[in-house]
Amino acid sequence: MDHGKTSLLDAIRGSTVNLMEPGRITQHIGASFIPIDVIKRFCGPLLEKFRIEIAIPGLLFIDTPGHEAFTTLRRRGGSVADLAILVVDINEGFQLQTDESLNYLKQFKTPFFVAATKIDLVPGWYPHKNECFINSFNKQSEDAQEELEKRIYNIIAQLSQRGFESERFDRISDFKKQIAIVPTSGKTGEGVPELLMMLAGLSQHFLKERLELSKECRGTVLEVKEVTGLGTTIDAIIYDGTIKCGEYLIIGGKEPTVTKIKALLRPQALKELRIEKKFESLKEVHAAAGIKISAPDLENVIAGSPIVCVSDKSKVDEAKKAVQKEIEEVEFSKEGEGVIVRADTLGSLEALITILKNNEIPIKKAEVGPITKQDVVELDSVKDELKKVILAFNVEPLPDVEVMASDHKIQIFKNNIIYRIVEDYQKWCSEKKEREELEKLEKLVRPCKFRILRGFVFRKRKPAVFGVEILAGVLKPDTPMQKEDGKDVGKIKQIEKEGKIIKEAKTGDKVAVSMEEPTIGRQINEGDVLKSVITPANLAGLKEIWNRLHDDERQLLKEWKLIQD
Repeated sequence: MDHGKTSLLDAIRGSTVNLMEPGRITQHIGASFIPIDVIKRFCGPLLEKFRIEIAIPGLLFIDTPGHEAFTTLRRRGGSVADLAILVVDINEGFQLQTDESLNYLKQFKTPFFVAATKIDLVPGWYPHKNECFINSFNKQSEDAQEELEKRIYNIIAQLSQRGFESERFDRISDFKKQIAIVPTSGKTGEGVPELLMMLAGLSQHFLKERLELSKECRGTVLEVKEVTGLGTTIDAIIYDGTIKCGEYLIIGGKEPTVTKIKALLRPQALKELRIEKKFESLKEVHAAAGIKISAPDLENVIAGSPIVCVSDKSKVDEAKKAVQKEIEEVEFSKEGEGVIVRADTLGSLEALITILKNNEIPIKKAEVGPITKQDVVELDSVKDELKKVILAFNVEPLPDVEVMASDHKIQIFKNNIIYRIVEDYQKWCSEKKEREELEKLEKLVRPCKFRILRGFVFRKRKPAVFGVEILAGVLKPDTPMQKEDGKDVGKIKQIEKEGKIIKEAKTGDKVAVSMEEPTIGRQINEGDVLKSVITPANLAGLKEIWNRLHDDERQLLKEWKLIQD
């Protein structure tokens, strides 16, 4: 997952291919399989040093980008991935996409460790091709060692800020409590032996009890592709059981696809890549594997859909129910107000739903596929404008839908980073709420009291013009005023400060005001304290936007016993 992933996978493949018997490394569809005997031969001394015993058959590396791996390769209750390598550039540290990948790891509760890659670019580092990290590190100058350590501690600090305790792999005492950091280079192969050792050891630790294949084949669609001579095919990861040619293939979707497997294909072994024949045909494939499936009627299949294979026709209906149940656990539609969620795969939809629920954002409908006119129609009756929203991950609106949405004042938030969609929506909600609250505040009478200044009466009546000092609150034109005994004396007509008309005056301001109704010396006098009239309806409005009021305004309402402490 993350930057430098491809070159690191190339280094793993390149480092192990020389140790292979001819054709032993199998290049799967969207994945690479390395058998355990090769791993043992490659990092045997390290396994002995760290006292790691291994019983797993091998490791299947899935070659998809971070978010695609975790949203396409889902299964009930989590991810297809048993372990993950979070690849971080040792010189740059955490990037935005690193955090996104880390969030997926948290969400799917996937054990992981960090590959701190590109150590060959650390200042002063002298590369030792395909060397164990520890050996290479010991051969470096003190300056280079210090530069590397600084970068390792930066990653440790960044992980700590995100709630993870971590350490360089060879200093860890308890792998259950700390995340291992393995310094590596995809370019020179340094650290790759330790990386494979860590994978093998963690696999043994976390997965030993799960190494029994079930009879039923289960998998996930990785991609739907057109292949010359084969038509529409699907690339799939099989994570449980055995898939066989001629079996019934059941794939979840709006309507489940039921078809028969014509061919199971995978790329030729690495040693035969120059041979013109692109794929080799297989009769059966055991999990875990990446495989291309050729079968009729695959045109409407969507990436991320669950797969079940059965050999007995009588079990097809049961399998259809199983895959549909899995989809129905994610897709839904309900009454009430909420946003509509769209995504390209079942896994990305599930990930987006989880984030929205964690942020307490209500959802009206969640489905896989493009934004439709029906989505717009369903939101048209929603009263809350903050819920008249479609959140879309990696999908586009169908023709004319964007124009229709705009006409109906429905907002569409699209992005290919799930967390960015939610952030953009929350920012929009926050800004919209702020605008609405400020507009509401503009229309309300604000709590205010002022004293009429002695010696600053400029006109006694029609209108009375006099100087005041704002003792507390906010004074605006059109504010109705009353004396402290509750007698109404009319509205503020205009406010002036230093010869200029102003829209409002605040605590401490000394300004001139004009009022049509009262006469100085009769209804009001110099030295009087006047306060704004707050009606029950106005008070209710102020309570709705309580946080927008200044402290002194809130204090006035308490002082006037209009609200309780």
